[in-house]
Amino acid sequence: MLSMYWRIGVTLLLVTGNLALALAQNATELDRRNGFKTIRLASPIDSVKGATMKKEFMEKDEFPARLYETENPEYKSIGEVFVKEVKLMTYKNLIYRIIVTTDKDPRVMQALEKSFGKSVYVVRTNSYNWKAARLSLTFTARKNNIELIYRSYPVFKMMYEDKGKKVDAIAEDF
Repeated sequence: MLSMYWRIGVTLLLVTGNLALALAQNATELDRRNGFKTIRLASPIDSVKGATMKKEFMEKDEFPARLYETENPEYKSIGEVFVKEVKLMTYKNLIYRIIVTTDKDPRVMQALEKSFGKSVYVVRTNSYNWKAARLSLTFTARKNNIELIYRSYPVFKMMYEDKGKKVDAIAEDF
C-alpha cells in the first residue's frame, strides 16, 4: 500500500517537474529572443535599421523618452501576417518598449504560444501576457488589429534608479 502511494507521489513529482521545466524553457526562449525580430530590448536605437524619431515625450510624466518608428521591409510581416507598424520607445537612447501592430489573425496567438508557451490571461486589461527574467510580452486583440508590446525590465529599472538619484540629490541640497 505504501509502495503504491510512493509511486503516485514520484509520478506526480515527475509530471509537475517536467511542466515547470517546460514553462522555464519557454520563458528562456522569450529571454533569448529579447525583442521582435532583430530589434533587441535595452539595445541602442542606432542598432535598428530605418528607425526615425517621431517625437519626444515624458514616460509616466517624469522620464524623458523618445518615440521612433521604423519602415524597414524586414519588419513588415510575421510569416504571412502583415505588420502595420513598429514603434520603439527609448530612454537614454536604449529601447525599453517595442509596439508591433499587425493585421488581426489568430495564427499570431498560436505562433506566440508555440514559441513561448501558454500565456496568462489578464482580465483587467483583456490581454495575454508572457514574462521572462528580462522582459514581458503582452498580446492584445483589438477590433481591427493585434498589438504586441515588449517591455524591458532592465531599462525600467534604470529609470527608477535615476529617479532615486534625483531624490538623493534634492535631499543632499537641504
